[in-house]
Amino acid sequence: MNERIYVWDPLVRIFHWSLVLTFIVCYLTGEEEGLIHAYSGYVILGLVAFRVIWGLVGTKYARFTDFIYSPVETIGFIKGMLAGKVKDYLGHNPAGGWMIVALLISLLLTGLSGVKVYGLEGYGPLAVASGGQEQSQIQETRRAYKEHEEDDDDHDKFAQRGKEHRENDDENESEEFWEEIHEFFANFTVLLIGLHVAGVLLSSIRENRNLVKSMLTGYKLKNH
Repeated sequence: MNERIYVWDPLVRIFHWSLVLTFIVCYLTGEEEGLIHAYSGYVILGLVAFRVIWGLVGTKYARFTDFIYSPVETIGFIKGMLAGKVKDYLGHNPAGGWMIVALLISLLLTGLSGVKVYGLEGYGPLAVASGGQEQSQIQETRRAYKEHEEDDDDHDKFAQRGKEHRENDDENESEEFWEEIHEFFANFTVLLIGLHVAGVLLSSIRENRNLVKSMLTGYKLKNH
């Protein structure tokens, strides 16, 4: 009879399923770009930050040191899995471990690029710095306009309008650039999730374990 081993602590399981739910909400509301999308993105960044911290100081199987393996062992594991010969790992196997790292990095880049876009639109924590810069530019423009107003009023107005158009064009180009970055990493994360789900299903078959259930209960069956 296979022995039941307690592997996934409550915080790992809460993190996992909270991330699943929040990412679904965030991705489905991406086209709307409303408060739900923005705040679910903040939640994802918070969850990623927690997982990084817990990966350093958490329980045995939650730590990065338990599931980050060398490239040689990882490649060997993948070859063995495809051939039907699987070494038993209680925590994340080598392929699963590197997938966790890739997902965390991709989610982090997706979230940060989203915060940048939100800031360029005038919202969020990055909007403060942006707003301060805009205010400084406005004050400088007013000062320059006042100095030259008496000499060449029409020329200054024309120059000011040209400057404003150039600034708007630069801001639009910057926003479009970061939107493309944000969209790329969001879609890349979806690709990684698909590979992760496929890997979990394959591992469940090869190892004769229900890995989804183990992330719900915290227990795994130890193969002898």
